[in-house]
Amino acid sequence: MKINFSDIILFENDDFLLVNKPPHLATLDERTADRGGSVLRLAKEYHPDLQAAHRLDKETSGVLAFAKHPEAYRHLSMQFEHREVTKRYHAVANGIHDLDSISVYLPILPLKNGTAVKIDKINGKVAETIFNTLKVYRGYTLVECIPITGRMHQIRIHLSCLNASIVNDPQYGGKPIYLSSIKRKFNLKKETEEQPLIQRVALHAYSLSFALMDGEPVRIEAPYPKDFDVLVKQLDKFGV
Repeated sequence: MKINFSDIILFENDDFLLVNKPPHLATLDERTADRGGSVLRLAKEYHPDLQAAHRLDKETSGVLAFAKHPEAYRHLSMQFEHREVTKRYHAVANGIHDLDSISVYLPILPLKNGTAVKIDKINGKVAETIFNTLKVYRGYTLVECIPITGRMHQIRIHLSCLNASIVNDPQYGGKPIYLSSIKRKFNLKKETEEQPLIQRVALHAYSLSFALMDGEPVRIEAPYPKDFDVLVKQLDKFGV
């Protein structure tokens, strides 16, 4: 998958550059032998001084911020540290859920394998996420997720605690979604196996709000990538 970096830029000034990260692309270079590239590597080809101010999971798409110089990096890092940055994610969850500013405040502990987390009220680190229902479908819910803290897999495990695991997130109880489960008169061609509507965890970093170097607030939004857009459009068409 060849990505033209200029095509994914959402915002750029002298200090910051924000992109719409494609799914299945790591934020930073991975340590494993599978060097499928990273957003950071593409970013540095575009502007060698760029530094990632935060990160998104490999499967997660959406808005990702880079700083162009050390002062900008510090400026944005401090806002993350003081929880002055607002991150809004959209997720498609299994089940029907009426969430109105529901706060999940459960501590998270990374497992030793480094690829998953669990809720641990004794040893876990403080973690909080606020959830709002955006739209309800037959058997599914489009949810807005606002993480107050920034723990690994926070949104995914907190939604699973609400019995609202994200679609296609087997690690935390999320089941795949098929067109046949929402379209009433669905006929699959003979001898073909139905594929899920989305091939990854259905989570998208929709917007990022922070203050520029002069203090001016900005909110940068990332349009849905094709796979997430198709999923929501199919739900809009057949799932209501």
